[in-house]
Amino acid sequence: MSTEKKSQSLTPQELDHNHAHILARYVTETGKIIPGKMNRINSKQQRKITKAIKRARNLRLMK
Repeated sequence: MSTEKKSQSLTPQELDHNHAHILARYVTETGKIIPGKMNRINSKQQRKITKAIKRARNLRLMK
């Protein structure tokens, strides 16, 4: 058996820029976006997360 953690599948509602508390899991304390390899998510989800974080930053919902 593998001890690796499976990636969580994110619903489109969770990837909304209004859910800053969910997007905060993918940002470091200094505000950098965590790479997809460390998050263990696929590239399509990483692009969506990145766009949502950037939108939230522009709307001043996140730092």
